[in-house]
Amino acid sequence: MPRAIYKRVLLKLSGEAFSGQADYGIDPSILTGIASQIKRVKDMGVDIAIVVGGGNIWRGAQAESQGMDRVTADYIGMLATVINALALQDALEKEGVVTRTQSAIGINQVAEPYIRRRAIRHLEKGRTLIFAGGTGNPYMTTDTAASLRAIEIGAEVILMAKNNVDGIYSADPAKHPNATRFEKLTYMEALNLRLEVMDATALSLCLENKLPIIVFNLAAPRSIEKAVLGETIGTLVSAE
Repeated sequence: MPRAIYKRVLLKLSGEAFSGQADYGIDPSILTGIASQIKRVKDMGVDIAIVVGGGNIWRGAQAESQGMDRVTADYIGMLATVINALALQDALEKEGVVTRTQSAIGINQVAEPYIRRRAIRHLEKGRTLIFAGGTGNPYMTTDTAASLRAIEIGAEVILMAKNNVDGIYSADPAKHPNATRFEKLTYMEALNLRLEVMDATALSLCLENKLPIIVFNLAAPRSIEKAVLGETIGTLVSAE
């Protein structure tokens, strides 16, 4: 069994990753692939917690631009993350991975409330955790939730799995074919260059707590496993 370089990680899955090549919804084959990778990571002895986005179901910014109240749009987005979390939980349990979902918004019939000490205890017992509902607050992204939860549970790294983007580029590679990909960046470089790593609040939290971030393409073969094993993949954002 390969040896992982991390003991505890926080995996951030964008909502778009769940839809695969589609524009909307959840692709069951994508869920199966994610779950099988997580199972192999668990078999390496790694504690893993997951924060999910909801962009495959709901786009709050788009709804706001069409006249919806921002707070209402954000709360709908939080509910979308619960849908993704439950779908991923089901896929993980089919792989034999014992999983618990905790939500930052009250939805007790389907998920536990987020309680930090309980979350850490689940990890200590070898369970995989899924965090839904973002931070539970409007105006906060799931990137911020990922940074916050990673710090709270003592994760050693944030693994940011992107949908068909293999790292951080100097510009949007879809619009600028000559954009260059960074292998390594410091937090300040990412902030000063206004690169789309994560939102500024989330990145600042990582900077203050010296929490490294690996940005990589989820669709690449064994991408999550390679990141946990310390293989060169995507872009590393750290203090150095």
